[in-house]
Amino acid sequence: MIEIEFKKATLEDRPLILHYFHHYTSRSCERTFANVYLWARFYNVTFAIVEETLVFRSEEDGHFSFTFPAGETGQIKKAIDTLTAYCEERNVPFSMYCVTPENFEELERLYPGRFEVEYNEDDADYVYESEKLATLSGKKLHAKRNHINKFKLLYEDRWSYESLTKDNLEECFQMALSWRNENGCEDDEEKNAEICVTLNSLRLFEELELVGGVLKVDGKVVAFTIGEPICKDTFVVHIEKAFADVEGAYTMINQQFVQHACLDYPYVNREEDTGSEGLRKAKRSYRPVFMVQKGYVKEKEHK
Repeated sequence: MIEIEFKKATLEDRPLILHYFHHYTSRSCERTFANVYLWARFYNVTFAIVEETLVFRSEEDGHFSFTFPAGETGQIKKAIDTLTAYCEERNVPFSMYCVTPENFEELERLYPGRFEVEYNEDDADYVYESEKLATLSGKKLHAKRNHINKFKLLYEDRWSYESLTKDNLEECFQMALSWRNENGCEDDEEKNAEICVTLNSLRLFEELELVGGVLKVDGKVVAFTIGEPICKDTFVVHIEKAFADVEGAYTMINQQFVQHACLDYPYVNREEDTGSEGLRKAKRSYRPVFMVQKGYVKEKEHK
């Protein structure tokens, strides 16, 4: 029987995982070590090197699914052959998740007509032109400019922006704790997981080599954001927190962070909306230039 040693990602695995992510790039928000590591305690996701490719496995209720192997084309076919045999031996169906259209094209070339894919709108990442987010130029973003102007008018000489560093980490941590209390995170499983990831990203900010920005009013943190480069042309924003009672704080931290930290990258990935109507409306209002579709792949049923 084929044995593959899947394991939880640890900080010690960072160089290995980053090696594959840097050589076999994707604009999907899942393709960063911080994302993999910080969410590992909430989802049963493990990884292994299979036929010289990097593969993640998600397991739930005895069923498991794999990511598209990250590696050379020749090795990808070997890895998928190994994974399908692994599933056959265990009498479980073979499937893959977080498969992009580019992944599926490659799958079709390797196995013509064998697989089918179903994309989920809730999982698609929103990608924007960084210059547009920084300038908010054009008629379609007029309302966003108004939010910025109102914020600057309300807090004229009282607001400031600074990079997130070890010197203001603790302030952001305390702001996040206040945000947790104000937003009922204890009573909402998803919100609780999200704020735990936020707090851990601050705890491990330097170890994970993250990038962040901080918005202050009267010297106190009212918003902060955290992200990292995902590939040569795209920066991904993982976390953005602001106090709801500070009008325009979300719009302001978004714009200021892109202006100060993201303009070396043509695109900014602001991740998915997870099916939340409020998030969907907010993310669409910034006019994404394209979406990163991610789908679920299974073998076709042959009649």
